[in-house]
Amino acid sequence: MRKSPLQIAGLTLASLAIVVFSLFPVWVMVTRAFDPGAGSGRRSVIPSGFSLEHFVTVLERSSFPTYLMNSLVVALVTVVASGLLALFAAVAVARFRFSGRTKILMMILIIQMIPIEALVIPLFLQAKTLGLLNSLLGLSVIYIAFSLSFAIWTLRGFVAGIPVELEEAAYLDGASWWQMFWRVLFPLVAPGLVAVSVFSFILAWNEFIFALTFMSDGDKYTAAVGLRTFFTRGGTDWGSVMAASTLITMPVLLFFVAVQSRLSSGLMSGATKG
Repeated sequence: MRKSPLQIAGLTLASLAIVVFSLFPVWVMVTRAFDPGAGSGRRSVIPSGFSLEHFVTVLERSSFPTYLMNSLVVALVTVVASGLLALFAAVAVARFRFSGRTKILMMILIIQMIPIEALVIPLFLQAKTLGLLNSLLGLSVIYIAFSLSFAIWTLRGFVAGIPVELEEAAYLDGASWWQMFWRVLFPLVAPGLVAVSVFSFILAWNEFIFALTFMSDGDKYTAAVGLRTFFTRGGTDWGSVMAASTLITMPVLLFFVAVQSRLSSGLMSGATKG
């Protein structure tokens, strides 16, 4: 059915309104990061000028570069480890029949329903017992555990959607299971790995509660926790806060842009296959 000019105009205005509403917080953050008057409490959304002063303060006069590096290390470890573990687990539940398989799948679903905040105290006590407090490795283990349920369920759909005949053909050509896995199965589930990698990266990069609770040494804070250092009793340096927030946002945007070509197909395929 052909839309009338009035309907087209209405849809266009609605789309523009959604875009403006979505981008307005980003506009405020970026403009105040470069606004030399932002530190004085100036509230206008129009910048008074352009300056890199706040970025210099964040990068050269604070420990924020260390916090960014800590976040990057934790995020990369989480992405790589959760992706590999979830892939092997997805292959196991999709290709093999064993006792308790259905119960495992149900537990994976139930885990996704539990709020992260409800697990802070029990995981803190467990990490203390294992000696993983105040450790980037311990924090990575926590994030990997949270990423696995979503990753396994998503990748299971990909693996289940791959015809078994492709694997059998590889075996007939003399390939071992590992050769079949890396040369046949792995390339076909790559879009799913992209989807779960984005989820794992954002979780590890932006998470605040566990990073604050588990870390007692300031040098091991992640960027999300390190942002608090610009909030002091003497007042808030809003220019530095916005500059640091911009720096925190950039890696997520860059990572998303790098993988976005496969992200949509990965999410849709994982939701419909299997």
